[in-house]
Amino acid sequence: MNLPKRYMITSALPYANGLKHIGHLAGAYIPADIYVRYLRAQKRDVVYVCGSDEHGAAITIQAMKEGTTPKEIVDKYHEIIKSNFEDLGISFDIYHRTSAPIHHETAQEFFTALNDKGELEQKETEQFYDEEAKSFLADRYIVGTCPVCSHNNAFGDQCEKCGTSLSPEMLINPRSTLSGNPPIKKTTTHWYLPLNKHEDFLRQWILHEHKDDWKTNVFGQCKSWIDAGLQPRAVTRDLDWGIQVPLPAGLGKGLYVWCEAPIGYVSATKQWSLNTGKDWKPYWYDKDTKLVHFVGKDNIVFHCIIFPVMLKLHGNVLPANVPANEFMNLEGDKMSTSRGWSIEMDEYINDWIKKDNGGESMADVLRYYLTTISPETKDSEFTWKGFQEANNSELGNIFGNFVNRTFVLMHKLCKGKVPVLHIPVLDDADRNLFIEIRNAKSKIENLIETYKFREALFEVIDLARKGNKYMQDKQPWIVAKQTTDDGQLTTEAQQKIDNCMHVCLQLTANLAILINPFLPFTSKKLCYMMKVVDKMLEWENAGKAKLLSVGYSLREPQILFRKIEDSEIAAQIQKLNIKSQKVEEEKKTDASSQLQVTSNEESNTGQPATGNGEPVTANVKPEIAFDDFAKIDLKVGTIVSAEKVQKADKLLKLEIDLGFETRTIVSGIAMHFQPEEIVGKQVTVVTNLAPRKMRGIESNGMILMAEDKSGKLHFINPESSIDAGSNVS
Repeated sequence: MNLPKRYMITSALPYANGLKHIGHLAGAYIPADIYVRYLRAQKRDVVYVCGSDEHGAAITIQAMKEGTTPKEIVDKYHEIIKSNFEDLGISFDIYHRTSAPIHHETAQEFFTALNDKGELEQKETEQFYDEEAKSFLADRYIVGTCPVCSHNNAFGDQCEKCGTSLSPEMLINPRSTLSGNPPIKKTTTHWYLPLNKHEDFLRQWILHEHKDDWKTNVFGQCKSWIDAGLQPRAVTRDLDWGIQVPLPAGLGKGLYVWCEAPIGYVSATKQWSLNTGKDWKPYWYDKDTKLVHFVGKDNIVFHCIIFPVMLKLHGNVLPANVPANEFMNLEGDKMSTSRGWSIEMDEYINDWIKKDNGGESMADVLRYYLTTISPETKDSEFTWKGFQEANNSELGNIFGNFVNRTFVLMHKLCKGKVPVLHIPVLDDADRNLFIEIRNAKSKIENLIETYKFREALFEVIDLARKGNKYMQDKQPWIVAKQTTDDGQLTTEAQQKIDNCMHVCLQLTANLAILINPFLPFTSKKLCYMMKVVDKMLEWENAGKAKLLSVGYSLREPQILFRKIEDSEIAAQIQKLNIKSQKVEEEKKTDASSQLQVTSNEESNTGQPATGNGEPVTANVKPEIAFDDFAKIDLKVGTIVSAEKVQKADKLLKLEIDLGFETRTIVSGIAMHFQPEEIVGKQVTVVTNLAPRKMRGIESNGMILMAEDKSGKLHFINPESSIDAGSNVS
C-alpha cells in the first residue's frame, strides 16, 4: 500500500452560538480523533484542524436572545466549546476561530481569486426583506408554521421540531424575527458559484472515481444531488456580521457563511504554521496530501460538492474521503438543544468528569459508548441505560476486569514483577493467545484505515474478552494451591503461573496500544501502572510479545472503570425530562406573550389582527411551472389506525391504506382530532415525499389538510368513498 506523504484532517466547524451536544461529538469529532491518534501512533505526518464558526445568522440571533453583541457571544462560546473538546480528549493540532483576521484575509483571497478568474456570476434576485427593520433577512431570520408538523416557530431553513429542511417560501404565515412583520420580496445583487457548470467534473470524480471507497450514505446523497441537477449557489449575503465582500460593489454585503466557513480549515492551517514554524502550503496544494473531512450528514453536500468545486478552482487538493455520519437520537427522539432534548458536552463534563470520582475515565466511557453506537451508516440512539450497560458490562466486566485480575494476581503470585516465560512448557493456549494479539493488530488497523471505527473498537474489546477466557481456563489461583509438603509451590505450578501471568501482562501492554486511539485516558493510566513511557504506544509495537521486560516491577492496579449505579441513571433521565419540560413551558410563555401583542394590534384594513371574523387572506405562493406540480403524486388513502405519539402533543401516528400498501404517516393534527374519530376517513396523500423521521418514527408521506379562518383543520377528501390508491389529478 502506497501511503500519502501527509494527512490533512478536518472536523466540521461548530457554530459558536451555544453549547454543543454529544450528538455533534459522535458525528464529527470522536471519529476524527480516533483516526488522527492512530495516524500519529503510526508516526505519519498529520495535521488535525478545527475551530469555531463565528459568523452567520445563528450567531446574531443568539446575541439578540441574550441581549448582547455577536462578538461577546462568539468569545463566550468559543472558549467553552474549546475547553469541552479538551476535557473529552479531542486532540486538535489547532482549534481556531473564523473571527480571526487571518481567516478574514484567507476567505477574501479565495473570493477574489475565483471572481478574478470569472468563476463567479453576479446577478439580481429577490430576497426577503423586513421593511420596518430595513434589513434583508437570512433564512434563520424568518419563522413561520411548518407545513409538515404545524410547529408555529419553524425557521426558514429547517423545522427544529420535526427536522424537515425548509425554505422561507414553504413556511405558512412567515414573519420576520426582527419586527414580527410579514416580510416582502426586494431586489438585491449577489455573487453566485455556478455549480451547474461543474456537474461533469463532480459526476466523474464522485460517481466514478469514489463509487467503491466512499460510504454508501455519502455516495447516495451526492448522487441524488447530482442526478437532480445542480443550480448556482449564492456565495454572498446582505449582512453586517461576517466577512465583507472585498469589492467596491460589495458594500454592505458579506460572504455567505457556508462559503467562508470551510475556508476556515485553510486559515487554521496557516495559523498552525505560524505557531509551529512549519510550512502549511503542502497540506493544501501538494497532490501527495490526503485530505479527509469528518462531518455529519447535514454537511455532506457542502464538503462533497460545493467546497470541492471551490478547492478545484483554487488549485487545492480535493478530499480523498468524507466519512460522514448520520444523526444520533436520544431516548427515542431527535436530539435538539432548542427543545431541551439533548445532553450537552459541558453538561456531561460537569456531571460525570469534574464532579465524579471516576474523573478522566468518564471521558473515555462517553467516547467508548458513542463509538459503539456510532451512526456510521444510519441513525442511532443514545440511551442512559445503554450508557450504563456499556460501562458496567463491557468496559468494567470485560476490559477493566481483565486488567485488574492480571495486576492483582501478578502482585500476589509473582511478587509484583513480570515473570519469566518458560518456553519449554508453553502450551497451545499460550501460543494461540499470542497469535490472537498479532491478528488483532492487523484487523484493527485495516478497519481504522477504512473508517470502520465501531468494528475496530469491538476487536479491541474482543481481545480483552479472549484474555479473560484464557485466564479463566488457566486458573492460576487454583494452580497456586499445588504445593510441596513444606508449602512451597511445585516447579511445574510456578512455571504454569509464570507463563499465564507473562502472557496476560504482554496482552495488557498490547491493549494499552490498541485502545489508545479510542480511550486515550485509559491508555495513559495503563502506561502509569506498567511504568512505561508513552513511546511504547507507537503502533509498530502492537502485536509484539516482548513489550514488558522480565523482572520489571509494576505498580499496584488502579480501577479503570467504576460501576455506574441505577440511581445515577434514573437521575439523568429525570433531569432530561425536566429540562425538556422547562424549555416547552418557556416557549409557551413566549408564544402567549407574542399572541397578546399581536391581538392588540390593528391590521392595515382596520380589522382585528386575530379573533372571530378575521378576513381570510390570499397568502398565495409564487407561481410554479406545471412540470413542478406534475412531480407530486397524490392518491386517496384510508386511515386504518391512529394513535398519539408519545411526548408530542400535536402528532398522530397514522396507518394509511393506499390500496397497494399500508403507509405509516406522522401528522401534526392531534390538537384537532381524536384518534378514534378519524379511523375509516379517506384522505389525500402525497405519496412520493421523501421519508422523514419525527419523534423517532419514519413518516412516509403527507396528508393534505385545509385550515379555515378560525384555525380549524379539515381533511381534503373525495365527496364519496372510492377505492384506496385512486389517483388524484
